[in-house]
Amino acid sequence: QVQLVESGGGLVQAGGSLRLSCLASGSIVRALDMGWYRQGPGKQRELVATITAGGSTNYADSVKGRFTISRDNAKNTVYLQMNSLKPEDTAVYYCNGNRRFLGTYWGQGTQVTVSS
Repeated sequence: QVQLVESGGGLVQAGGSLRLSCLASGSIVRALDMGWYRQGPGKQRELVATITAGGSTNYADSVKGRFTISRDNAKNTVYLQMNSLKPEDTAVYYCNGNRRFLGTYWGQGTQVTVSS
């Protein structure tokens, strides 16, 4: 069983930065591809960034150049460094872990609010 717990959300002014963390538990965590998704008010959940078990990364066009995803397998933690935040980045951010035949897992979400 895998559990994902996000932290690091909060209120920040436009142009500011936040770092989200996702602490993962479970013996298969290091084999999972990990990602961050977000769901803004009245919007569908969307992909923000992913990082494979091997370390390859992918980003939504809207966050390229501003957000960085990374993972520390020794700490079973995935990070999302968010810089130059915009009001449209306001959303609940969810951590995701998945791998074929191993399952799909979600955290409970952490709120990020960017004021203008």
